[in-house]
Amino acid sequence: MFYDTEDLQDGAIRLQLERTAEGYPEKGWVPAYYFGICLPDGTRIGQCDLRIGHNDRLYIGGNIGYGIDEAYRGHHYAAKACGLLFRQARKHDLGYVIITCDPTNTASSRTCELAGGEYLETADIPEDHDMYERGLRQVMVYRFDLDRGENEDGTN
Repeated sequence: MFYDTEDLQDGAIRLQLERTAEGYPEKGWVPAYYFGICLPDGTRIGQCDLRIGHNDRLYIGGNIGYGIDEAYRGHHYAAKACGLLFRQARKHDLGYVIITCDPTNTASSRTCELAGGEYLETADIPEDHDMYERGLRQVMVYRFDLDRGENEDGTN
């Protein structure tokens, strides 16, 4: 079941739902939302997604993915998008979400810190994970507890 997404905006950005995907349990995939990250005037500046659920594959791949187009980087839009995705995750009573990033991606690890994540570990990616097939060998794992209150900017 997917919930309304019209409230996923904060004055600086809004998340525009592009599609949803049902889960595929045989592959360890959970239901997901896919969004464009947009400025208030509708300019698309990146994308993000929210995967609903928890399993071993998501501990490595994360519940949230994001990317900001190069011309719009440096404004903390990814952290703002995460805050809005936390709002959506609460609707699903997730309790917490995991975000992972490549240890060499300092911008993404900084985004996790700005969004209020707790660094858990740098984990090895199992050989049977699709991220391993793409050449990645480790991820930094951050946990975000959603039971805490939400700040005015949508972050924890």
